[in-house]
Amino acid sequence: MARAPLLQLSQVSLTFGGNPLFDSLDLTIQPGDRIALVGRNGSGKSTLLKLMAGLSEADRGDRIVPPGMRVGYMEQDPDLSAFATLGDYAGAGLPPGEDYKVIAAAEGLDFRPDAPVATASGGEKRRAALARLLAEAPDLMLLDEPTNHLDINAIRWLEAELTGTRAAFVLISHDRAFLRALARSTLWIDRGQVRRMDKGFAAFEDWRDTVWEAEDEARHKLERKIKAEAKWAVEGISARRKRNQGRVRALAALRDERGAMIRRQGVADMALEAGNTSGRLVAEVKGISKSYGTKVILRPFDFRLLRGDRVALVGPNGVGKTTLLKMLTGEVAPDSGTVRLGTNLEIAVFDQARATLDLSVSLWDGLVNDPDMRVSGRSDQVMVRGQPRHVVAYLKDFLFDESQARAPVGSLSGGERARLLLARLMARRSNFLVLDEPTNDLDVETLDLLQDLIADFDGTVILVSHDRDFIDRVATVTVAMEGDGRAVVYPGGWSDYQAQRGDDGESEKGTVAKGSSANLKRNAKSDARSLSFTERHRLESLPDLIERLEAEIGKLEDFLSDPNLFSTAPDKFRKASEALTERQAALAAAEEDWLALEERAQ
Repeated sequence: MARAPLLQLSQVSLTFGGNPLFDSLDLTIQPGDRIALVGRNGSGKSTLLKLMAGLSEADRGDRIVPPGMRVGYMEQDPDLSAFATLGDYAGAGLPPGEDYKVIAAAEGLDFRPDAPVATASGGEKRRAALARLLAEAPDLMLLDEPTNHLDINAIRWLEAELTGTRAAFVLISHDRAFLRALARSTLWIDRGQVRRMDKGFAAFEDWRDTVWEAEDEARHKLERKIKAEAKWAVEGISARRKRNQGRVRALAALRDERGAMIRRQGVADMALEAGNTSGRLVAEVKGISKSYGTKVILRPFDFRLLRGDRVALVGPNGVGKTTLLKMLTGEVAPDSGTVRLGTNLEIAVFDQARATLDLSVSLWDGLVNDPDMRVSGRSDQVMVRGQPRHVVAYLKDFLFDESQARAPVGSLSGGERARLLLARLMARRSNFLVLDEPTNDLDVETLDLLQDLIADFDGTVILVSHDRDFIDRVATVTVAMEGDGRAVVYPGGWSDYQAQRGDDGESEKGTVAKGSSANLKRNAKSDARSLSFTERHRLESLPDLIERLEAEIGKLEDFLSDPNLFSTAPDKFRKASEALTERQAALAAAEEDWLALEERAQ
């Protein structure tokens, strides 16, 4: 005998801001369902989840929950103002003697139940909301971005909990690895339609592409038919003389059908443009350490960051990833050791705290008044990689519509704020990207584009992320902060790190690896010979030589940037080009010499 459904939505319609989000939606959640709810930022995922939770009212339609069935909801921004501590909120409504459930969840999610609500961060509040939902153990769990602000250890703990639960759940997440591990069905919101596929998230992208290809083919056929009918209406004898009203009405209906087709939202038109080429060495740290009081953040650590490296910093929340990131860029001074930054660096930073966003101003004012984007004398223009652009046109590149341009930044969703930060970052030319949690709140399509841009970026990237799939797709080097101040370097992404740590993690404990993947290969081959007197002298003199060559290259590039030089002074153009090629070759050779000698000197 079939069991009764946990929840039903019947003929539900909802309009938001004059635009229909859902129309005549029918949806049934059965016991045992494990559903991934996916769609673009702003498509209505959170709204649908609130409708399912009974926290929002539809314009029409019914929400049906059988008697005795309990539906639990974890929201993105929970209100904890009525509670003194995080534990008070997480344990609210639990029967006496079941506080252990909150303690167990708090341990797995890494937050202190006794922490005051007044001083808790947004991430801590979300973890408390997640702990509350798990402790309540409802028949149906609705989870809105549960992995945001969780570190990888907490995400894996949550995966294990949801894998072992008997409850059904619907979850929103942009963490592909998380969705692939848990989902057995997929709900896809696309332009007001909610489609269901009874397969896990692993099959989603192929399914989506198939749907879109069928749409494109149907649209193409419809447009060809309209063109043929329109030609008949103008040129056909029947149309002119007999006025076949049936065909005329059919043509009008075809045009209405085309007008009703909602074209899918495109991907953001994002672009990264590298500035001047940095030196071969981007950053070198020797013996750096950091402590705050009795808490050791980093024990003596050596690392070399080379041009073109893609480095991911991973580890639990609070272990010091952002601190290490700031030390590598010179923003925070280490307690001991030295940090040497390379030459000709143009750094662009993505801040996870989004502290650079003024929530009270409009998107328009926030961009045109940005010192790095301001166009003198123009209140409607922004400077984008050296070229003025109209502020609305640039915002449209990042999927903002014209009506949002004058809206306050505070009204944006998390994903929209992330896109706004990317718009500011990508307006600048840079050769060194520093990305602190860039993947939070971004939808799958934008993540795809971002990882492609990073892969093609002609510069250096260092990032902090808890998105395992993103790290695997982007990183060439992983720096794992493994607690107690240890930082260990592994070649490859997250999966490579896990494989290496599983093989010889114990032997790596307490040790520090040096350099990037290229460095590691060189280290393995280098011998322990001491340098000769001549080699030591060469090692000491090379940095000055490299600096001088880089300065000369910069002057030559500026000289050759004159677009009229070739036509007005061809001999000067030829000599400068030859000199530039010569110095670039000399610089490459000097950098290689320095790296080889430095390795042997370790």
